[in-house]
Amino acid sequence: MKYLITGINGQLGHDLYKILNDGKNEVFAPTSLTLNLTDPVTIYKSVLEFHPDVIIHGAAYTAVDKAEEEKEYAELVNAVGTSRLVDAAKMVNAKIIYVSTDYVFDGTKKAPYKFYDDVNPLNWYGKTKRLGEEAVLDYEKGMVVRTQWVFGINGKNFVKTMLKLARTKDEVNVVADQYGAPTYTVDLAEKLVMLSKLNENGIYHASNSGDMSWAGFAKMIFAMNDIKTKVNPIPTSEYKTTAVRPLDTRLDKSRLANDVGDMPSSMDAFARYMDELINDEEMSLVLKEAKNRWKK
Repeated sequence: MKYLITGINGQLGHDLYKILNDGKNEVFAPTSLTLNLTDPVTIYKSVLEFHPDVIIHGAAYTAVDKAEEEKEYAELVNAVGTSRLVDAAKMVNAKIIYVSTDYVFDGTKKAPYKFYDDVNPLNWYGKTKRLGEEAVLDYEKGMVVRTQWVFGINGKNFVKTMLKLARTKDEVNVVADQYGAPTYTVDLAEKLVMLSKLNENGIYHASNSGDMSWAGFAKMIFAMNDIKTKVNPIPTSEYKTTAVRPLDTRLDKSRLANDVGDMPSSMDAFARYMDELINDEEMSLVLKEAKNRWKK
């Protein structure tokens, strides 16, 4: 099959490319210099010349707080750019899988969100991602895959931030009233590839199993690395951000499980991720420093 991947320099795009570039598929993974979501010429040119069977669209404007100040640009990337990519997909009869976010929900349900639940984004980032979803869902070969709390080897994420803080901090304050599931981009990428081979459309939810708070995630990161940095749970009200965050965006993944199987547990995923981090030059040093300061 011929795959076009957007967001190659991100965490998910990096792992998608590794999985798909196996000699069995033809993969085109343009950077933003070649396919720029703010430039319609590059979008149509990339799709029409490559003529993919499947587009996996992971590129996005993801700076949640900054989006409140750069509303027009965030919308241009996440909504307008996605709509143009859908138009291009239609021209070549390609399937398009759009990676979306739990932030399309307001977090007030107090139970895991099903794929058909009503959306109500609280921040501009979530609103622009929902507009992108609508464009994809208006196409009979469009699929939306919502995920959350991703971590991978390529790029910044919560795990790397906590480990870097642990090098110098005896304790850290972490929000304890926002709930979701940490999601390893390797596992997510594998499910996206499986979904790409189905004759299905509509919405799926995909994250590793094992919901927790951000504070709970931080405790797991430290405990599994024998780091003694103390995690002080705090409410969202004490962690000021420009954009409002939904409190409880746990996702019901039953449709995913029925069609392509469950994703592994967050704990299992994190253990495999640590094996990957140990072999990363920068992060192996960070990890060593974080652990060694507690051996003194």
